[in-house]
Amino acid sequence: MASARAWLPPVAAASSRRAATGAASGFPPKCGRGAGALTGPSTGDAPQTYPARLTKRAEFLAVRRGDKRRGRLFLLEVLDRGDGGPPRLGITVTKKVGNAVVRNRIRRRLREATRVYAARDMAPGTDYVIVGRRDILDAPFAALKDELARRFRGKALSRTLHGQ
Repeated sequence: MASARAWLPPVAAASSRRAATGAASGFPPKCGRGAGALTGPSTGDAPQTYPARLTKRAEFLAVRRGDKRRGRLFLLEVLDRGDGGPPRLGITVTKKVGNAVVRNRIRRRLREATRVYAARDMAPGTDYVIVGRRDILDAPFAALKDELARRFRGKALSRTLHGQ
């Protein structure tokens, strides 16, 4: 005859184990994406906020109506929403670039370069969509962050400057 307390729900055991491990690790609890402050290597003491995320397909399609800033490493689409809200960012990489592993590596590099270096150059009330290209994987990280910052500021080389 089995006792009544022989079985415990696995949820209780897993949650207590997870809580004990997280508390003992010494790391702060994870916070959600799209909000929070950070101080990057180039930001000094001034806290910087992450840009909010574009999450819906309709938001990505709306940004396509805006300005396009073409570069060697990526295409940046920009749309001024007209409000004073925080800037929002969406990153997309098409399937023709490579398999899921390659596309995710491109997304991670873009997200990190934006988070650490280029977020301060984003204008409030503006939506940005970055369409990544495969060349991002071969480019040095310094070149990627410089290109991102320049495109966010809108200082792309125009054809009129070169007389074309």
